[in-house]
Amino acid sequence: MSLRKIRVLIIDDSAVIRKVVSEALANDPEIEVVGTAIDPYIARDKIVQLKPDVLTLDIEMPRMDGLTFLKIIMEERPLPVIIMSSLSKAGSHHAMEALRIGAVDVLGKPGGSYSFGDLGPQLISKIKAAACARLRKPAPTRTPFKKPPSTPPADAPLTPVPPRPAPASAVPLQTRPPMPVTGPRAAPTYRPAPPARVPVRPPVRAGLHHPRRLILLGASTGGTEALREVLTALPGDLPGIAIVQHIPAHFSKAFADRLNTICAFEVREAVDGDKLTSGLALVAPGNHHMMLQWAGDGYRVRLSDGPMVWHQRPAVDLLFKSAADLAGPYAIGGILTGMGKDGAEGLLRIREKGAITFAQDEATSVVYGMPKVAWENGGAQRQLPLDHMADFITQAVATAPSAHNGGTQPAQIPA
Repeated sequence: MSLRKIRVLIIDDSAVIRKVVSEALANDPEIEVVGTAIDPYIARDKIVQLKPDVLTLDIEMPRMDGLTFLKIIMEERPLPVIIMSSLSKAGSHHAMEALRIGAVDVLGKPGGSYSFGDLGPQLISKIKAAACARLRKPAPTRTPFKKPPSTPPADAPLTPVPPRPAPASAVPLQTRPPMPVTGPRAAPTYRPAPPARVPVRPPVRAGLHHPRRLILLGASTGGTEALREVLTALPGDLPGIAIVQHIPAHFSKAFADRLNTICAFEVREAVDGDKLTSGLALVAPGNHHMMLQWAGDGYRVRLSDGPMVWHQRPAVDLLFKSAADLAGPYAIGGILTGMGKDGAEGLLRIREKGAITFAQDEATSVVYGMPKVAWENGGAQRQLPLDHMADFITQAVATAPSAHNGGTQPAQIPA
């Protein structure tokens, strides 16, 4: 018996974009475009009538902008949303705000040729990831949905959809499930918004930092907010942090800039040749692989536009594998929420060199794909809830490498 197709509603005021997106999605037999809408007011009624699984949403639209509509969706009827944004500076910052509000992912609109090209497979992949995402409900700051006088009232209200039960295959923390990594599409489930951010902790002692001490983080779907939650809870003088987040070109700088305004250390988009130092986090630029080299006095960044790995560029695996021999037992590596397998092999590689490794647990992952593979292949020594990661990383930094070399793990999960 075949699985039900993923039902997609396209919301964009451009007829050309609606047509191009519809044609791109028509190439996949697992996806069905059930409708389109030119603005949020029409989209509101079609959400009620058509019951889509995933929305693609433009930001700049007449009568109501996409960010305002996204807030209403997240408050009244949470659904997985993929933002289709322009590649302008303003569009990039709006996309980051949409991810903060609750969008699952973001993708740049096609250029002047109005052809998706390589973006078509990316959109299909993002829709499939979104369809099985766990959504965070935003804090209750309800925005009334009032139609303009020229628009007749809708017949049906936007009422919240009750959460669907967790899949029967869910397993307790710290067990290795025998089931295969891939399987049927899971329905979206919902979890509460995280508590307000804890103030930055006092810094760890700088004397503990070995020149080769390094923190490596990789994430995909849901990762922008997961990384925000982890990084904003870390102290300011940790060793250098290298981050790969699957994110389109032009959006990675806005992501890094946003983190830089809320973290206790500097965060910026990496540039080829950058030196990774204590108190600095570097984010791989979209559409470029990021790898590390040892330059005698520290780690240097090397960027590449080489072939995609696991359909991704940047790829987590390339970063982790490049650091394995360089950092050895001085590395601390983690895989956060995301679809697919990227990072699992690299995490195993650095663990085999004596690093401390962890993966996000299923309960707090938006998509439990990458962390699941990293747990099942033995790359991750611990599965951690998102709100335990900052303490775990801080403790791991303070752990003498000789104590965990060879794959043991003295750093304990905080209570």
